[in-house]
Amino acid sequence: MKDKLEKIEARYHEISKLLSDPDVFKDQNQFRKLSKEQSELAPIVEKFNAFQNVQRQLAEAKEIIEQAEDAEMSELAEEEIRELQPQQEQLEQELKMLLIPKDPEDEKNAIIEIRAGTGGDEACLFAGDLTRMYFKYAERQGWKTEVLSSHPQERGGFKEISFQVSGNNAYGKLKFEAGVHRVQRVPETEASGRIHTSAASVAVLPEMDEVEVKIDPNELKIDVYRSSGPGGQSVNTTDSAVRVTHIPTGLVVTCQDEKSQHKNRAKAIKVLRARLYEKARREEQEKLAAERRSMVSTGDRSAKIRTFNFPQNRVTDHRINLTLYKLDKILEGELDELIEQLQIADRAERLKFVDTA
Repeated sequence: MKDKLEKIEARYHEISKLLSDPDVFKDQNQFRKLSKEQSELAPIVEKFNAFQNVQRQLAEAKEIIEQAEDAEMSELAEEEIRELQPQQEQLEQELKMLLIPKDPEDEKNAIIEIRAGTGGDEACLFAGDLTRMYFKYAERQGWKTEVLSSHPQERGGFKEISFQVSGNNAYGKLKFEAGVHRVQRVPETEASGRIHTSAASVAVLPEMDEVEVKIDPNELKIDVYRSSGPGGQSVNTTDSAVRVTHIPTGLVVTCQDEKSQHKNRAKAIKVLRARLYEKARREEQEKLAAERRSMVSTGDRSAKIRTFNFPQNRVTDHRINLTLYKLDKILEGELDELIEQLQIADRAERLKFVDTA
């Protein structure tokens, strides 16, 4: 770990010199790139300096004990060591956390796809509840949301819906929502008061641009058709709905929310690009050793990650065994506590693989 930290410190000072060079300042792209790198390294260098300072003080105190002829001086040095050792351990742990590699996709916008699972109409209603929850959370974060495609149901909710969340670190926070969400509640149509269980699956994908994921137009089959479902009036009177099929992988994306065929096509390709990237990344992850994959952020749609129990006003996240009795507030978008605990658990899992040699 010391070698890594010394290299980071050397790189930080190298960037500081470069940023003071007038020629670098003239190239704004290079200047911004270096400034960003410097800001990312700064917390590590600052913490490393504090760690080295504590180490120096410990070494000095130990030297005093070895050389002291005065018992009182030796006792003071021993007391200083007792105070400094916990500081050293704390700083070492914090440095390890800072050295955990960041997911390069965290800063990207997110595309969320929610599909009703088992439970019929109740599952569709729950998919609607989850959609509103994420919209309200995004609003609290100052993010923007845009529906890309949806299949609303007459009794409410959605059979499936996909939408984009745009904002700083949107994917980094929302990626932990991927998986199966289960709901336990008494449907309004249930006269006997029996609790029903239904589910909805959530996929969270980072938005990718054309440069990052290139799609060959010759590998696309594009069908247009008339919109269906409770879309209303002018939406379903023209052939504006679009179905895009990626022939090599068989991935299919449909979009019918816009009146414009061109807009529906653009949205469908945006979702397809994100799905293709996620597919490639998942295949790459499967090549890694199983123990090096975090169970917190696996994103497996088949894994039951969370239960919403309405009678008890309870939400339980099964990955980290966290139970909160404020389901009503969570559905209003108060997801901060859940997401923060998932981020902590994810960092702790990944910390196991930081090289401390």
